[in-house]
Amino acid sequence: MTTALTTPHLALSRMHAPTLHTLRDAVAANVERMRTATESRIMAVVKADGYGLGAVAVALAAIDAGAEWLGVTDAGDAAELRDAGIEVPILAWLNPAGVDVTQVVADRVDIAVGSVDELRQLITDASSLPDGRVRVHLHMDTGMSRGGVPLEDWAELLRVARSGRGRVEVVGVMGHLPDADAADPAINAPAVLRMRQARDAVLRAGFGPLIVHLAATSGTLTDPATHFDMVRVGAGLVGIDPSESVALQGAARLTASVVHSSVVPAGTPVGYGGAYVTERATRLSVIGVGYADGIPRELAVGAAVAIDGIRCPIVGRVSMDQIVVDTGDLTLPRGTTAVVFGPEGGAVPTVQEWARWAGSIPHTIVTGIGRRVERAIA
Repeated sequence: MTTALTTPHLALSRMHAPTLHTLRDAVAANVERMRTATESRIMAVVKADGYGLGAVAVALAAIDAGAEWLGVTDAGDAAELRDAGIEVPILAWLNPAGVDVTQVVADRVDIAVGSVDELRQLITDASSLPDGRVRVHLHMDTGMSRGGVPLEDWAELLRVARSGRGRVEVVGVMGHLPDADAADPAINAPAVLRMRQARDAVLRAGFGPLIVHLAATSGTLTDPATHFDMVRVGAGLVGIDPSESVALQGAARLTASVVHSSVVPAGTPVGYGGAYVTERATRLSVIGVGYADGIPRELAVGAAVAIDGIRCPIVGRVSMDQIVVDTGDLTLPRGTTAVVFGPEGGAVPTVQEWARWAGSIPHTIVTGIGRRVERAIA
């Protein structure tokens, strides 16, 4: 702990449930930052429930700031967005639950197609539609081998697409950058070339106009050659730049209450297995969140929360429902608020710090917050 206070709290604090706060202004600021980096349209990707911060809340903030499209993993996720009155175009590009063509047309959702067989099935399913066609984006494998049609199969894909005219409408071409986090345009160049080849082949096949999109957050911020007609910004909405080249505004704050405090002597074991033993007499406080709430169980030394502007280290093992922090000379009543992470800076840990402590990436921290943690919009 970097600082200690000797003045105890005299007033009791009111308990509050662990809460993940979505900061709309930060989402908007991040979209505006993307706008300074590109002249292309911006798709706000709100998959994984808006990176854990609420798909509708994040989508509305992004649209208000100028995003023109939304992206989701599964077409079924679009229903919540449409129910919220959102009208902008939506693309679903993995669809692990399958595609209900009737619902897709009703919800006005574009579908990405990543294999020849997938396109054949979609055309077959669309034959049952009394009217309307399924809008598709053909997905090129630009070097990840993680979905998408390899270049050598592109001719067959286009042949099948031509056979399905009247049931599907090819409106886009997409891909993913395998290593955009390196923030090196030379590394992106092969994927950019493949996208150009795919786009040109689709146009020669008689489809168009097309929306071509390849870049996600890192590409948007670091390589204009990857932008094409549209960029897809997901992690960047919530303040995460995987390339770590641009400072974005954190859009999440996790708070929880102190549920118990005690004074212990030197040599006191803390938590399961006594993995930590106090080196001096100190005060310990229990915070009411644990690994069931998304707190990583394995944390490096130095992991901490902020209480009253002081960074207090987590000691002992993370439990299912609680963590213990060493508050030194700071006496805390039940109900005192701890900030687990947030964008404030200073003593408040960032999501990026939590990722380092967990040996992971910031994405897993924000998307891993459990369902019993309440959500609020700030």
